[in-house]
Amino acid sequence: MTVIKTRALALLALGLLRCAPEIASSVTVFAAASTTNALTEIATGFTKISQIPVRTSFASSSTLAKQIAEGAPADIYISANPKWMDYLVEKRRVLKENRFALLGNRLVLIAPKVSTAHVTIALDSNLAAVLGQDKLAMGDPDHVPAGTYGKQALESLGLWVALAPQVARAWDVRACLALVERAEAPLGIVYATDAAVSDKVRIVSEFPAATHSAITYPAALVATPPSPESHVFIKYLKGVDARAVFEKYGFKVL
Repeated sequence: MTVIKTRALALLALGLLRCAPEIASSVTVFAAASTTNALTEIATGFTKISQIPVRTSFASSSTLAKQIAEGAPADIYISANPKWMDYLVEKRRVLKENRFALLGNRLVLIAPKVSTAHVTIALDSNLAAVLGQDKLAMGDPDHVPAGTYGKQALESLGLWVALAPQVARAWDVRACLALVERAEAPLGIVYATDAAVSDKVRIVSEFPAATHSAITYPAALVATPPSPESHVFIKYLKGVDARAVFEKYGFKVL
């Protein structure tokens, strides 16, 4: 059986094959760094079923959004917060009707695995005392969603003004995770899903949901117009197989 026939049958099985003379060679997904492990596994599963390769690019949501706005050839965009999806809607690179809420997450404080640090996340938090003169690793609050949520949480707790000068601003949440893994920072703020994929850090405490905006990952087809294969991958993302993978890595599927 030819490759094109195999792909066509897979697309038919997924219920989204359109009348087209050829099947596209791949689907390109730009996604928030925090989805790296889950989405890589999902893409592999999708390709096994459909024979359609999935190309992935992982970075800060802001970096990817700006690349798409400048014409980068993405078929699908998954952001770690609505702000950067709104940005692409404003730039007319994403259509409102093509976006949807895909995932939720939680915000946590982490330390190196060997650390004995104990921090109470509350208005009378001892975070500053535990940190001392050391750095607090965070995604850059000016553009990295995890950092934005982290700043909101620290502001809610009345800690941001005092701690801001000690923040080590990482270019994305995985870079923040790496700083703590290497013990270059004794504490860091990441998503619960990032902490879960590392055996070099431990969760010290979780930030109450009320201290920051709801962590929501919107996904969307990028207006190009979308290929039939992109629609198929979106459907797969919403399906039971992808849900199981996302949940395995600690995401809440919306």
